[in-house]
Amino acid sequence: MKIISYNVNGVRAALNKGFIEWLISANPDVICLQEIKALKEQLDLTLFEDAGYNYHYWFSAQKKGYSGVAILCKTEPNHVEYGTGIESMDFEGRNLRVDFDGVSIMSLYLPSGTNDARLGHKLEYMSMFQAYIDQLKLEHPNLVICGDYNICHEEIDIHNPKMKGVSGFLPVEREWIGDFIASGFIDSFRFVNPELQQYSWWSYRANARANNKGWRLDYAMVSETIQEKIKRAVILSDAVHSDHCPILLELEI
Repeated sequence: MKIISYNVNGVRAALNKGFIEWLISANPDVICLQEIKALKEQLDLTLFEDAGYNYHYWFSAQKKGYSGVAILCKTEPNHVEYGTGIESMDFEGRNLRVDFDGVSIMSLYLPSGTNDARLGHKLEYMSMFQAYIDQLKLEHPNLVICGDYNICHEEIDIHNPKMKGVSGFLPVEREWIGDFIASGFIDSFRFVNPELQQYSWWSYRANARANNKGWRLDYAMVSETIQEKIKRAVILSDAVHSDHCPILLELEI
């Protein structure tokens, strides 16, 4: 099973930059999208269906043009779960899950901490999300949680490790993602590539992408229960439809 996760920073903008042609070429079985910034009704869904994704699920934010996640599948999942059931987490459209035989795949878009109010919301969300996943694992032990976590875990994951006062690399955020992994997950990219320094997001400022001054904010976290099924985990940095690039995970399911 080939799974891709991609923060597209606006799916309509990505479509105008050749997203569908890229999707056909990449050919994942499942693709998790974040920051779609659109309602399902604003999209020509036949574009995705013609590309082979007849099963597509959209969970948008209540605020138009903001946040939102989606999952496109080639085969029909057994079940689709929209949100977490926790209102303060769900109004911004940040969690969507599809269940297949042997694995459940979630598209996750953690909040960013761009100011004090948003950082407070992010920290609250992170705490509630951990508690939610702790319970979810009891029913769905084989989880793949793909998405934009808006956190760099280790110094190898950021171009400038001195940025310890910036949200995304705060000690409290790094501690949380470390604890999240310790609760029963594998950072699949780091598991496969223990010393490889690659990034998945670059600021639009100061020519950051051309100079590779990036951050690794996007993860495919895999339950320890299916560790032996991890076949490949790579960052697809050649895709340029967004300020993020996609990440790819292959499982032997």
